[in-house]
Amino acid sequence: MRYECVIFDLDGVICSTDRFHYLAWKKVAEQLHIPFDESVNQRLRGVGRMESFDIILENYQGEMSQEDKIYWTERKNDLYREYLKSMSDKDVLPGVRTTIDGLRGMGLKLALGSSSRNARFILDRLQLGDCFDAVIDGNDIARSKPDPEVFTKAALSLEVDPSDSLVVEDAKAGLQAALSGGMDCAAVGSSAVSSGLATWNLADITDLLHVVR
Repeated sequence: MRYECVIFDLDGVICSTDRFHYLAWKKVAEQLHIPFDESVNQRLRGVGRMESFDIILENYQGEMSQEDKIYWTERKNDLYREYLKSMSDKDVLPGVRTTIDGLRGMGLKLALGSSSRNARFILDRLQLGDCFDAVIDGNDIARSKPDPEVFTKAALSLEVDPSDSLVVEDAKAGLQAALSGGMDCAAVGSSAVSSGLATWNLADITDLLHVVR
């Protein structure tokens, strides 16, 4: 095998919660009278909650205390979790289950590396909680992507050297994180592929079954 483990990002790779993030951030922005649209939302992909709010606040008229920032990001998370309750195993993206089953059948270790603090909750909603040997999420890290912490912690938790790990990502920040952590990375989705950063560009998630051999 070319790799010992595969580390998956969550949103945009295993499932799509973009619409829920967008709706929750939009509601917060509206309450603060901040302009918010899809172009701003695109900048939040793969970025942690507080860092995302800082991007939104670029269009805020005035200053905001750290205490208020915490309040509004928690408000966003409450809204987001309400939306997430509608998720089920039907929200797993096409080809993901086949790919996970195939990789496990090859004896590869699998991990999830996500900046989201809700990753475990989402995996349970998707009925994928038992599919990963390790889950590292926003509760386990101090620095969000493009810092490599989430991926290096995932590899080390599996006792695998980062250089023997492959990261699967759909966002530029995630690809940058993998590369700066000394890992190969596979891009899924047009945005990640067009960045030109990936070691491998996947037309379909199931292509991983060929890449790892």
